[in-house]
Amino acid sequence: MHPIIPAITPARAYARLPLTSLAIALAVPSIAIAQPTGDSAEPAQEPATPAPSSAGTGARDDGEIFVTARRRAETVQDVPIAVSVVSGEHIDNTGAFNVGRLQQLTPTLQFYSSNPRNTAVNIRGIGVPFGLTNDGIEQGVGIYVDDVYNSRVASATFDFLDVDRIEVLRGPQGTLYGKNTTAGAINITTRQPTFDFEGRAEVSVGNLGFRQAKAAISGPLTEQLAARLAISSTHRDGTIRNVLTERDINEQDNLGLRGQLLWEPSDALSVTLAGDYSEQDPECCGTVFVRVGTTQRPLNRQYEALAAAQGYVTPGRNGYDRLTDLDASLNAGNKIGGASLRASLDTGIGKLASITAWRFWDWKPENDRDFTGLPITTLSQNPSQQDQWTQELRLSGESDTLDYVLGAFWFNQKVRTQGTQQQGPAASAWLLNPSSALSQDPSVLDGLTARNDIRLDNTSAALFGQVSWRPAPGVTLRPGVRLNYDKKDGSYTSVVTNGDGQLVTFASSDPRIVAQRGVLAPQQFTADYKDWNFSYDFTASYEPTRDLLFYATYARSFKSGGVNLNGVPSDSSGAPILAAATVAPESVDHFEAGVKAQFLDRKATLNLAAFRTDIANYQALVTNGSLGVLRGYLANADKVRTQGFEADFSFRPSHRFNAYINGAYTDAKYRRFTDAPCPPELSGGTPVAAGQTPSAPGTAGGISPANCDISGQRLPGVSKWSLSYGAEGNVPASFLGLDGAFFLGVDGSYRSRFSSNPSPSAYTWIDGYALTNLRGGFRADDGLELYGWVRNAFATDYYEQLQVPSGNTGLIVGNPGDPRTYGVTLKHVF
Repeated sequence: MHPIIPAITPARAYARLPLTSLAIALAVPSIAIAQPTGDSAEPAQEPATPAPSSAGTGARDDGEIFVTARRRAETVQDVPIAVSVVSGEHIDNTGAFNVGRLQQLTPTLQFYSSNPRNTAVNIRGIGVPFGLTNDGIEQGVGIYVDDVYNSRVASATFDFLDVDRIEVLRGPQGTLYGKNTTAGAINITTRQPTFDFEGRAEVSVGNLGFRQAKAAISGPLTEQLAARLAISSTHRDGTIRNVLTERDINEQDNLGLRGQLLWEPSDALSVTLAGDYSEQDPECCGTVFVRVGTTQRPLNRQYEALAAAQGYVTPGRNGYDRLTDLDASLNAGNKIGGASLRASLDTGIGKLASITAWRFWDWKPENDRDFTGLPITTLSQNPSQQDQWTQELRLSGESDTLDYVLGAFWFNQKVRTQGTQQQGPAASAWLLNPSSALSQDPSVLDGLTARNDIRLDNTSAALFGQVSWRPAPGVTLRPGVRLNYDKKDGSYTSVVTNGDGQLVTFASSDPRIVAQRGVLAPQQFTADYKDWNFSYDFTASYEPTRDLLFYATYARSFKSGGVNLNGVPSDSSGAPILAAATVAPESVDHFEAGVKAQFLDRKATLNLAAFRTDIANYQALVTNGSLGVLRGYLANADKVRTQGFEADFSFRPSHRFNAYINGAYTDAKYRRFTDAPCPPELSGGTPVAAGQTPSAPGTAGGISPANCDISGQRLPGVSKWSLSYGAEGNVPASFLGLDGAFFLGVDGSYRSRFSSNPSPSAYTWIDGYALTNLRGGFRADDGLELYGWVRNAFATDYYEQLQVPSGNTGLIVGNPGDPRTYGVTLKHVF
């Protein structure tokens, strides 16, 4: 652990009572500073604290909302990029306290997480491969917090802390951002230190033992030095009952701290030193039984027969009963933090910015990898430690006809992972062929242990820039370029020993050793990748009036190649096939056109975008028959395409009412993928031989294809239709002697059915669902707010993700979404 702020005792509610006390104390100060209300014929009738901004367009009552998507402050409607904006107030009021909740407000964002490490954040269906975590590849969606790049998606699972706004940029962003991002970027801006004293505090309680406290305070230390401190604590009981341990699992137990110092010795220079530390300590992350599908394994090697042979009965066959009996330890211990130094200097010819940052991530998981209450896999853990350093320099300037951004970026990352998997006394009967006598001997696999050592050293450097030229009134041409160098050095070592302490090797012909290495095979290899890449983009925009903007973009981008760090296929002698140890970079062609408009005296905002992205050498989980073995690993699919259109609309006729609706149609497909892994219904049988025809899907004891052609089928995790909407109205009133307004709000989301397996399977489609959230309360003019809320108000049953456990027994498990939750929040801004 490398926290720059002293660590706090891990999260349990009783240990966090001082934080709750602090938040309550801040919630009732005696001095409050009134917020500006904007122009009004009857200012006394307008709330001093306006309603939250609209999600998507960012429209608000008290003037324009400014973003820094293009590394300069400008209004959302002036940015020729498809960008969704969500303000901090909207995040707080809708309970969207992490990226997982953010996807309910931005329809083109997809978030999937079975645990913090196995987390995917995609935009328009692309970003990282679905269902596989591999430290040796890049993510296609960049996550930035106050200009600092976060290389691990695990950071997305933490609570938002003192956030001012979040910008979700869609499409390639490599000519504007330090790290190249082919699918988009999530740009999180926190509230900064101020030279005027201000603060905010919030306390929430709800069902399932939900307790959340957040507080921030900011103000001057001297005439040139200001500071800001923020803290957040969240606890919620688990949503799944483990009948074996009689405990609720999949809980939330989060703590976050951030401190910032701002030094402004002159109008030309500002320097900000920031540090943050966050931790999670939940008993997580378990799954529930969903269904069983027939595979092509022999019938006696499929789930129902294997469970009956050991007298095993799952505690519930309806996943929405939220019952499990996982017998291995569960843990999702997660710590992340770091420090940054950001400086901005006005040089006279432009503004020079420097961002120096260090980040760390410590991950200490434990899982039950057999997904049952049987002692098949009794230990599964892959603790990992990451350190990263980044340095970015940017020079930006503007004149009447020309704006520019020039940048240089350097990135260094070190990842070390130590994995352990151990089999238990039920493993032999479950994993070995029942016709073999070895399957009746528990000692064959009991105690079989694989110890893995995985290492990655990753270095990247880039020069990038973008110029905006205005050759005529209303016309702007924006070319951008990027030169990038990447170097990755990785190694993978897996040492396997059996219960007797013997090494399991490919040299042995002992039947017991042969059976053991069929379950856990030793392997050792090193791999390296390095390459230069050049990418570019061009955007043309036309603004005929101040409230209407047309734009079109073409981008030629790439995602860096990588190394396989989860093991690779082996040949008949057990040697790793090194041709599979590296993956080539993705090559991306992106087309986009859009229009941004405001009308009805800027009370209504409508933004439209249409896009198409073609990817060659798409990095995916595949089975390549030319390598002669059947094993899933990361390699390159030929072609992928995602295309569609998006619309963001908001209407704010007055301070008293606002509404928004955002929608997206996304058609994301494998255009050519001929050697994909087969879905479970076409796997597990006798490998097809020359002249044979594979059996029909779900034929027990059938003949399975070596691989499957899924060209034309949909990418996983992507709904064709997705929607978010919301509205809030208020009426002036007095309550408890305070002037203000009563308000009532609703927000909701919908997504159509989507596949939850890299190769679409009849067993892993998730039906479409809609979620509706309600809130209502009183918002005082002095910044005090009290309201009740209900999330998933109609108690919709849905799965966030389905999984196919290894072994292809036909078992399907899943992660059910949150049930109905409700509570009350007390907040004060002063």
